[in-house]
Amino acid sequence: MEEEFIKLYNEKVAKKRHQMTRLYMDNGLLVWNGNGANGKDNIQKYFQELPRFEHIMNTLLAQPIIGDAVPSQLTFIIKVSGTVIFQDNSTKHFLKTFTITAQGDEWKIASDCSAASGC
Repeated sequence: MEEEFIKLYNEKVAKKRHQMTRLYMDNGLLVWNGNGANGKDNIQKYFQELPRFEHIMNTLLAQPIIGDAVPSQLTFIIKVSGTVIFQDNSTKHFLKTFTITAQGDEWKIASDCSAASGC
């Protein structure tokens, strides 16, 4: 599940930013190197203003959230680390933490927190 989700996310970020709203909850939250956006439409706008880049994933860890925090809702925390390659071929290490939750038969991002070294 988590590998398929990350593959879809990376594809949208790299080549289909106009479709980013499909991945986020209506009230989703994005924090990107200390900046951010609330709501899926603002998140899409934020991504469209970023320079082009591609993620190379080195590690992936997914854990379910259980208990009273998300009663009766299937929710996971996904942590990803790796290298981001920018348009000018410069690279930086990154760490990304997603909170995703099931909505019907789709996974939606509730929270997306990213940081790259040196940003």
